[in-house]
Amino acid sequence: MTMPDASRSAVMLGIFSGLVSSTAALCWSLTGFVLIVYFYAYIHQNDKQDIVYSNHLVDTRKLEKVEEEEEFHFTPAKDRRSPRAIKRKGPRKPTSIIQEFLDDSSQVHAFFFPNKKTAISPIKEGNDSMHFYPGQLWLDTDGNPIQAHGGGILYDDNTETYYWYGENKDGPTYHAHESSAARVDIIGVNCYSSKDLWTWTNEGIVLPGEETNVSHDLHKSNVLERPKVIYNDKTDKYVMWMHIDDANYTKASVGVAVSDSATGPFTFLYSMHPQGCESRDMTIFKDDNGEAYIIYSSNDNSELHVGPLTDDYLNVSGFMKRILVGRHREAPALFKHQGIYYMITSGCTGWAPNEALAHAAESIMGPWETMGNPCTGGNRILRSTTFFAQSTFVVPLQGLSGIFIFMADRWNPSELRDSRYVWLPLTIGGLPDEPLDYSFGFPHWPRVSIYWHQRWRLPEGWRAEER
Repeated sequence: MTMPDASRSAVMLGIFSGLVSSTAALCWSLTGFVLIVYFYAYIHQNDKQDIVYSNHLVDTRKLEKVEEEEEFHFTPAKDRRSPRAIKRKGPRKPTSIIQEFLDDSSQVHAFFFPNKKTAISPIKEGNDSMHFYPGQLWLDTDGNPIQAHGGGILYDDNTETYYWYGENKDGPTYHAHESSAARVDIIGVNCYSSKDLWTWTNEGIVLPGEETNVSHDLHKSNVLERPKVIYNDKTDKYVMWMHIDDANYTKASVGVAVSDSATGPFTFLYSMHPQGCESRDMTIFKDDNGEAYIIYSSNDNSELHVGPLTDDYLNVSGFMKRILVGRHREAPALFKHQGIYYMITSGCTGWAPNEALAHAAESIMGPWETMGNPCTGGNRILRSTTFFAQSTFVVPLQGLSGIFIFMADRWNPSELRDSRYVWLPLTIGGLPDEPLDYSFGFPHWPRVSIYWHQRWRLPEGWRAEER
């Protein structure tokens, strides 16, 4: 039977309409499925981020846990006295724990300088990976003790790598004359590289000492201390500043070196008295806007000076401010958090440890106020000696706001090459324990806390971007 044209058209139209409806339904179904998959992935991605963030919070709380230690009890041997006590005149005084700490034949000294069996090693298998053990020997990826004393850290955005610069003291310790301090001839500035702040690769001596030219600032008979490096975005140069002195510490100058690469070699330019003033312990600081500053002990270490560097970071500008006048502070370590400048300093007691102080300011040029001892945990003696160490640098951590690493040196004047590193978590928050220098009402600076831990590690995923 033949279907009429009108009927055939109606049927075809119905079939076509059905196909269109089915296709549209299929498209909408596929779209809905894709959206469901997308939202499922998005929700679970957020869940994963929340888990990571939660883990950060848990791990951060671990860093802020107060770890107490028992008070030290020791009985000095009766048949000897510490090297410093021998030189005293008059009646014999009781030996202090700091004198015992400085005496390389004492049990106290051995306790704070454990042997190589307890060394931190990146090539050692086991559960110690990524854990810091303050005061224990720290080895590089070649299995050698890290030689980067009095140093600082540069995070290089170009290579996404941390570089640790410090003094190479891997030479014999001696005294230039009877009344002089223990010293090691200038070997140079070492550089180590790392992606995780725990595994360090030796990049070699990036600024060597001078062997033959006795008139050179870096001649081995002189002093090179506390090298710090910052990167200049305008000139694409890496600039190193350091303390330069003679064996008697009468030169009291700063030195400047420059390099095209973070791993050197650095070319030494000159030494000088910044703003015409003597300079000993020092550091440099690069602010968020790219401006850089120098902070140094001056006037027989009775005060600190702070002043801006030139745009190329190779010199000082024409002005400076005197801060912490009459406080006799050295070893400044400067950092910044939420627009406030903070600084950790040490007292002036040579190689002997002493109490750290924390300071804060709204402007790097001051005025600076003192907030008291930031050391938390341990015991009374540990806190009063900065855990038997001296400040050198504070490392801001990528991805962890308000959490820093406090870098300090545990000096061993009987064998300076065996000086140790004390790295501890530093946090900002809460009120200071002591009144400020100029307190008009309640303190408004948050407390700086350096937490003692015998063993600790950074939070998992700490290098992830801040959320």
